Amino acid sequence: MDVLRPQLITIDGRNYRKNPIQEKNYPHEEDEGVYQDSMEYSDEPCDAYEVEQTPQGFRATVSAPSLLYKHIVGKRGDTKKKIEMETKTSISIPKPGQEGEIVITGQHRNGVISARTRIDVLLDTFRRKQPFTHFLAFFLNEVEVQERFLKFQEEVLEKCSMDRGVDSSIFQNPKKLHLTIGMLVLLSEQEIQQTCEILQRCKEEFINDISGGKPLEAEMAGIEYMNDDPGMVDVLYAKVHMKDGSNRLQELVDRVLERFQALGLIVKDWNSVKLHATVMNTLFRKDPNAEGRYNLYTADGKYIFKERESFDGRNILKTFENFYFGSLKLNSIHISQRFTVDSFGNYASCGHVDFS
Repeated sequence: MDVLRPQLITIDGRNYRKNPIQEKNYPHEEDEGVYQDSMEYSDEPCDAYEVEQTPQGFRATVSAPSLLYKHIVGKRGDTKKKIEMETKTSISIPKPGQEGEIVITGQHRNGVISARTRIDVLLDTFRRKQPFTHFLAFFLNEVEVQERFLKFQEEVLEKCSMDRGVDSSIFQNPKKLHLTIGMLVLLSEQEIQQTCEILQRCKEEFINDISGGKPLEAEMAGIEYMNDDPGMVDVLYAKVHMKDGSNRLQELVDRVLERFQALGLIVKDWNSVKLHATVMNTLFRKDPNAEGRYNLYTADGKYIFKERESFDGRNILKTFENFYFGSLKLNSIHISQRFTVDSFGNYASCGHVDFS
């Protein structure tokens, strides 16, 4: 890591330098958590934290899903003990499986703040290592679009099935057609509810102004591929744009993305949403429930190898370059749960915000 350009992480809207973490691996005990053998911290006092003065000293609380408690405790409790010793504080953590707040108490305000900062960095570090659980998306479930998608599939198989790698297994399930805004890691019902509240605030602060309180009228037309070689394609997608030629849809999704990035809920890997609806994906060849490129990376960006066979998309791109999938009335952003479907075969929605 370049010490002059350290990685920054955002916690509650504040930026922190992230110093290197050395992890010690304990064979045969991977499921018991990861012990941080050696850590370096930035412990500058932070007035943004709420610290309560009590008759015994000072007190601060941290909200965190129970799934992450073990990373604060560490192997044999060593991580918790190390923080307590170095900051001269006492840390109380709910029992595994119980939701609640982590409570930090101490005689000195700066010590409580230092412990809070270290815990926040640990929580952020291990949250990024969790697989994505949910995503923000528009559902593209208009009947016309689904029927036209099936027509597209039929014609591609009729005209291009002799091309390498092209077969029915790599097509998207029409009931799962969607437009992704961003991927999320939500580890408790409380975090899902908080995400719903953030979406509602987005509606009040800018979605209403951009949409005019009405569905955005768009259309799904034309196809494109993700990589740079049309002869070796893994993902083919349909393009989505506003009917009136405006950039209102792009502006809306970019501002939603920006809001969630600013709150640290979406990793800031890009500054703009790529508006696309996946129609063919080679991951589906071996796993019909695979979910696009997001299956290939953990939340902290580590690559997960998945063997896949590309297809030759040159004839498809030439023949169906301007294929028209249909009109869309985009009226809701959903918090969708990965690998879960509802009774209609759509992704299960844990919450949504409507434009009209």
